[in-house]
Amino acid sequence: TVADDGGSSGRLREEFDILPPGDLRMALAALCADDELGRTWADVLQSRFGGDGPLAGHAIGNLLIAGLWERLQDPVAGLDMVGALLRTQGRVLPMAAVPLTIEADVVGSDPDRPDELAVLRGQATVAKTQGDVRAVRLVPTDPPSREETLASVLAADHVVLGPGSWFTSVIPHLLVPELAEAIVTTRAQRILTL
Repeated sequence: TVADDGGSSGRLREEFDILPPGDLRMALAALCADDELGRTWADVLQSRFGGDGPLAGHAIGNLLIAGLWERLQDPVAGLDMVGALLRTQGRVLPMAAVPLTIEADVVGSDPDRPDELAVLRGQATVAKTQGDVRAVRLVPTDPPSREETLASVLAADHVVLGPGSWFTSVIPHLLVPELAEAIVTTRAQRILTL
């Protein structure tokens, strides 16, 4: 069996063939300036449209990021622009240069078939599964990373993996070959936050 999530970030990615902005949006909001203006912008970024119209469920920040990516034709430039708006303390960079989908082989995701292996797709679906995750992979396999991301990891004093879902927020960084190599070879202290 195959299950796929239909989250708003995934719908945006499918419609516009972009990197999924959700985790990047949350990282930007977490790094915003710690004052009234910064916190207000972070709240706006995280807010979702209500109702049942075409924007229902979409995070305002996802649309802002996707709009900047389309306008600037450069994901890093778009993230830097949103970072400047929020006056972030740090920089948010994508781990890969292409849109990715997370897939997992899971046993026991269907209570009626506890021994059956299922393939689950999408970050939300994999992160929320009650089954036993046996393997995780990215589609496409062996995606390229961004030069800015690799340079940042190699120049860092500390590289922190986590917190977040083990299978959807931590392990995927190690499935991007160039990024995994940078994490292994950097002189930075590596820290795993659980």
